[in-house]
Amino acid sequence: MTTTHDPNRRTDRTIDEVVLFDMDGVVLEGWGTDGTVHRRALDDVLADRGMTVADDLRRPLETYEYDEDFRAACAELGVDPAAFFRAREERSAKRTVSRLSAGIRTLCPDVDALETLAEHATLGLVSNNYDPTVEFVVDHFRLTQFGYVRGRDLGPDGFERRKPDPYYLNEALEELDASGGIYVGDRATDVIAAERAGLEGVFLRREHNASLELDVEPAVEIGSLHELLPLVADR
Repeated sequence: MTTTHDPNRRTDRTIDEVVLFDMDGVVLEGWGTDGTVHRRALDDVLADRGMTVADDLRRPLETYEYDEDFRAACAELGVDPAAFFRAREERSAKRTVSRLSAGIRTLCPDVDALETLAEHATLGLVSNNYDPTVEFVVDHFRLTQFGYVRGRDLGPDGFERRKPDPYYLNEALEELDASGGIYVGDRATDVIAAERAGLEGVFLRREHNASLELDVEPAVEIGSLHELLPLVADR
């Protein structure tokens, strides 16, 4: 389901191309959610269910992955893996929002470029982070420049649709009735997902990925969101 915010963020003009952004490491400082969030989220779910688990089962249950190890641990506990994973992700999302509300993470300093970029193109935010988290970030930091906002769904389906799968990028293009555009990310998976969705992948290099060697060629590499302006204005 598409996240809907203030309709004033949406554009009335005909959209041919859009500029879409990843969130973590691009708009929001930090390369992702701290692993402590998932560990404590697991504690929340176990407490809710009145369960305890042996230490050797905690590791697969508290990781970000919905994988064979997670499902095997759930089988040993006699719980439905899909339901348990979704419950843990719901708790992770709530804890993530609490941390953001407390100021644990802030916006990247060059986010002010969005104001000018929005004068030239329709902007969207498409992230592998949880949809409730992405929605909170946009509302909390008043990122009204985005006409479309989408994080991944909670649970196994949302996990499997993460980039490099282009699922959510394709959804954004369909929702915006856009024919193409660019996607700005800070990982190789962002570039791959962009290509699979028929978008130009723009790789943003920051301190956290300064030494990252890409095994895929982006359309453009930039060092700041301000460098997007001539690219967008010339389209």
